[in-house]
Amino acid sequence: MGLSIHYSGSISNPGCLSELINEVQDIAAVYNWPCEIYECKFPENQYSRNTYSDKIYGISFTPPGCESVFICFLSNGKISGPSQLELFGNSEIETDKRYLYIVSVKTQFAGAEVHMVVVHLFRYLSQKYFARFNMSDEGNYWETSDENVLHENFKKYSDLLNSFSSAIEKHPFQTNESIEKYFTRLLEIIREKKHRGKK
Repeated sequence: MGLSIHYSGSISNPGCLSELINEVQDIAAVYNWPCEIYECKFPENQYSRNTYSDKIYGISFTPPGCESVFICFLSNGKISGPSQLELFGNSEIETDKRYLYIVSVKTQFAGAEVHMVVVHLFRYLSQKYFARFNMSDEGNYWETSDENVLHENFKKYSDLLNSFSSAIEKHPFQTNESIEKYFTRLLEIIREKKHRGKK
């Protein structure tokens, strides 16, 4: 739970991977964000849209309070990450294969300013290095470029998390209550509280 971005796409030119890594590393250094560099060069004569190896290519960085942001690819040039490869890389299930190529990053606890920097970075990279890039931004900043909309969405998510934390403290598990029944009861309490607040 928490405001996140979700993105997918592919690198437009495999020969530009080192340049992309260097640029991202330089930008992260400006903010003192730690980086991790993976493979820097796609294997020769193996770049394919249909198959991939067990290696990750690209770079990740981690702003304070934020999950790591992976600007990484599989050997077929499609955006992915270490967790996606581990969880879905060997799956034969078609729906799982879709998740192999979607990366999600929670920015909720990093704040709106970090969220904006990350979105601007992706906007820049998508124009210079990516093909068929898509982003779904739960803060709606990618779609609108409106800081007020982003701040409102951060507030909504923070209020929801605070309500949920407060509800957990005030309403602990009951004896012999299953986890499903507990969360159903908790959500009903939160909805009822919200409904009373609107009146």
